[in-house]
Amino acid sequence: MAEQTDNERAGEAEAAKDRIRNKLALLPDKPGCYMMKNRDGVIIYVGKAKVLRNRVRSYFIGSHNGKTQRLVSEIVDFEFIVTSSNMEALILECNLIKQHHPRYNVLLKDDKTFPYIKITNEKHPKLEVTRRIVKDKGKYFGPYPNAFAAQQTKKLLDRLYPLRKCNTLPDKVCLYYHMGQCVAPCEFDVEPSTYDGMISEISKFLNGGEDVVKAELERKMQAAAEALEFERAKEFRDQLIAIDAVMEKQKITMTDAMDRDIFGYAVDKGWMCVQILYMRKGKIIERHGTTFPYYGEEYDDFMTFVTQYYSDNPALPKQILLPHPPVQDDEHEEEVIASLHSWLKIKVLMPQRGRKSEVVSMALDNARVMLEEKFRLIERDEQRSVKASQSLAEWLGLEAVKRIEAFDNSNIQGTNPVSAMVVFTDGKPDRKEYRKYKVKTVEGPDDYETMREVVRRRYERVLKEGLTRPDLIIVDGGKGQIAAAIDVLENELGLFIPVCGLVKDAKHKTAQLMTGDPAEIVPLPRDSQEFYLLQRIQEEVHRFAITFHREQRAKSMVESKLDSIPGIGEKRRKALLKHFGSLKKIREASVEDFRPLSIGDKLAGEIIAALRDEPT
Repeated sequence: MAEQTDNERAGEAEAAKDRIRNKLALLPDKPGCYMMKNRDGVIIYVGKAKVLRNRVRSYFIGSHNGKTQRLVSEIVDFEFIVTSSNMEALILECNLIKQHHPRYNVLLKDDKTFPYIKITNEKHPKLEVTRRIVKDKGKYFGPYPNAFAAQQTKKLLDRLYPLRKCNTLPDKVCLYYHMGQCVAPCEFDVEPSTYDGMISEISKFLNGGEDVVKAELERKMQAAAEALEFERAKEFRDQLIAIDAVMEKQKITMTDAMDRDIFGYAVDKGWMCVQILYMRKGKIIERHGTTFPYYGEEYDDFMTFVTQYYSDNPALPKQILLPHPPVQDDEHEEEVIASLHSWLKIKVLMPQRGRKSEVVSMALDNARVMLEEKFRLIERDEQRSVKASQSLAEWLGLEAVKRIEAFDNSNIQGTNPVSAMVVFTDGKPDRKEYRKYKVKTVEGPDDYETMREVVRRRYERVLKEGLTRPDLIIVDGGKGQIAAAIDVLENELGLFIPVCGLVKDAKHKTAQLMTGDPAEIVPLPRDSQEFYLLQRIQEEVHRFAITFHREQRAKSMVESKLDSIPGIGEKRRKALLKHFGSLKKIREASVEDFRPLSIGDKLAGEIIAALRDEPT
C-alpha cells in the first residue's frame, strides 16, 4: 500500500510539472497578477508583474534562497490575470491578497494600530481617539505616536471646542455644558453652521494651523484682561500653555508644515523590514517597523506592503516619500510614482537630494538597524538555549541533551483522560514533533498507570519505526512517575534513556528537578538558564495537554447530549455534526434544516427541544 501511495504521489508531481510547463508557454508579455496554488487548490501566494512571462517563469528556473524555495516546492498550479497597466496590477494584487489571505504574502490586517483622532460624521459630531479606521465619512487625523499623545491632544481640543462629549445624549445638560465645553444638543437646538465652524477650526488646528488658533486665543485673553475678567483671561492663558505643551513634544525636521509618510526598507536572509516615519505638521512624531519573510523581488514586495498599507486607510498624508529601487530604472520609478499618485490622489516622491532625501535615508537606516537587531536577538536566544541544554546535561552527568521529550497527563475527576508529549531540540520547541494521546487502558484518575501506558505506546512506536530517540525524557511528577516510566522503558522495552521528573510547588510552579532510581533532587539554582528552560518545557507540555483535554471533553459533552436523544445513534450523531458543524448550530436550526439528512419533522422537533431543554 505504501508503494502504491508513493507511486500516486510521483504521478501527481509529474502531472503538476507538465501542467506548469504548458501554462508557462502560454504566459503573455503583458502586466498583470499571478496566483500560485498548492495541491489542495489553495492560493498560497499572489504577486504582480510588469511582464508576466518573465516574472512567473523565474520561479521555476534557477536557484532561490531557502524561503523562496519552500514556496516553490508547494506550487502545483498557477493562474494569472492580465491588466492594462501596472497601476491596475498594483491595485488588483492588493485586492486579491485581501480576498484570499495567502500564507506567503505579508498581511497587514492587524498592523495599523496607531491611534488617530476622529471627528465623527453624525448630526451632533464628537471627537474620538480610535485605532480602527473605517470609511464612514468621519475625519481622521494622525497617526499619533501613542494613545497618551492622542488623548492629550483630544483633551486640549475638548477644552477649546464645545462639541458633545456623551456617546448617548442624556435627558438634561451635564457638567460639560456648565464648564463651557459642550453646546448641549440634548436640551438646545444647535444649528449645523455652529458645528461646521468648530469642525473647520479643529481641522485647521490638527492640520498644522495651531498658530492661527493661538493668535485668536491671545486676542481673547487680552480682551478679557482689559474687561477686568481675570478668571476668563486665565482660562485662555492656560489653553495657550496647553497648546505649547502638546506641540513642543514633537521633533521638528522640516521647515514646512506638511504631513508626510516616509518609507524605508532593508532585506537580509529572506526577511524584509519596512520602516515608516510619520511626519505630521512638518514634525516627525513616531517611527514604526514591521519585519516579515518575503518571497518575491525585494522592491516589488516592498511596494506590495505600501499598497496594502493604504488600501483601507482614509487618513492619508499629503505626501509619501519612497526610496529608489535597488537597480536604477527611471522608467520603473516613474511608473511606480504615477500608479500610486493616480490611485491615492496624493503626491509621491523618490527624492534624489536635499532634506527629503535625508529623511528617506533615515528610514532606510532604521530598517537596516531593526533587521540586524532581529538577527542578533535570534542568534543570542539560540546561543542561550543551546547553552542551557549543555549545562543541563552537565548537571545530570550526561554527554549531551540535544532532544528532550516531555509528558503531561490531564483529566478532571477521571473524565476524558489524555496525555501529551512535547519535544524541545537544542532548547527550542519543535512543534511538528508534538504528539497527543487518548488514554485507553486506565480507568479513573491513576497518574502512574497513565504514565506507564503513554510511555509504552510512545517508545514501542519509536522502536518499531526507527524514530529518533530522545537524550532525556521528562515526566510531570516525582518519584512515582519517574519509577513508572523507567520500569516500562527498561524492563519492557529494553531502552535505557535518562528520565527526570519536574515537581511543582503549592502554587503549581516548577520547584524541583528529580532524577535517578530511586529519584533524588538535582540542586539546580532557581535563577539559572537551565531552570528557566525546564520551566518553559513544563509550562508548554501542560498547556498542550490541557488544550487537548478541553477539546476531548467538549466533544464528549456534545456526543453524550446527542446520544441521550431517542432515535439518535452513532451514525446519525456523526451526520448531524458533519452537516451543522457544532451543537450550537444544531440548537439554533429550524425543523426544515434537518430534512436534507432524511430526519422527519417530528424527530427534528425532539432534537431541537432536547438541546434547548424545552418540553416536547
